[in-house]
Amino acid sequence: MDLNTIEAVLRPAGRGDLAGGRDGGRDGDAWLAGGTWLFSEPQPDLRRLVDLGALGWEPLRPSEAGLEIAATCTLARLARLEPPADWAAAPLIPGCCRALVGSFKVWNAATVGGNLCLALPAGPMAALACALDADCLIWTPDGGERRLPARDFVLGPRRTALGPGEVLRRIDVPAAALRRRAALRRIALSPEGRSGALLAGTRGPEGFALTVTAAVRRPVHLAFAAMPGPEALRAALAETIAAADWYDDVHGAPDWRAHVTGLLAEEIRAELAEGGA
Repeated sequence: MDLNTIEAVLRPAGRGDLAGGRDGGRDGDAWLAGGTWLFSEPQPDLRRLVDLGALGWEPLRPSEAGLEIAATCTLARLARLEPPADWAAAPLIPGCCRALVGSFKVWNAATVGGNLCLALPAGPMAALACALDADCLIWTPDGGERRLPARDFVLGPRRTALGPGEVLRRIDVPAAALRRRAALRRIALSPEGRSGALLAGTRGPEGFALTVTAAVRRPVHLAFAAMPGPEALRAALAETIAAADWYDDVHGAPDWRAHVTGLLAEEIRAELAEGGA
């Protein structure tokens, strides 16, 4: 969609050139990454776009410490990652990318950071980052930076922990999380529909963890020191997720989302219970 209110597109060459952002800088500014949502509907309040892609961040940097994912890395690039052999949880990466059902045009434009910052309940990059214990590296407008666990980044539908003028720079995934066994489950009301529930589970020496997204207003992360039984997992879900936390829109009613979340959670638990940690 043409954004006919835009008067300028800024292409910063370095951090010192950054200015603006939807919540900071000049009124009417917005950060531009892939733009798949930004250009999908009218943005009458916007006057300038600050193109983060012009900064030329390296998309992916795997190392012994884990994986650094630039906020401007596209889902297509992330899905093509060739992980080390010992990253047992690596299948979560293309699996979560595929959870964003879209055309090849969307996949090659949509960015990891953009999906996370949009903070839609069905955003699969939140599921990936939370399940793998990722940290968000955030640039602050005073030239500094701060770190925030990914599971604390999304506060609710279209709400994040970013402050005025802050920029999500990178998502850092620790190697220990990537070495865990993992399982992923997704369900939608239609084959090409938005996720009604997206769950990711991991199991390693430190125990079992389950991340629930899409069905709830913000990501929910449950951790167990040992593999729980079916009833214990069911009780933990009921205790952690209040009735008001289940999301309600055209892609699924709260009672349906709660029901299928329980089914998918048990599938993940049973799969990861086999073979031990």
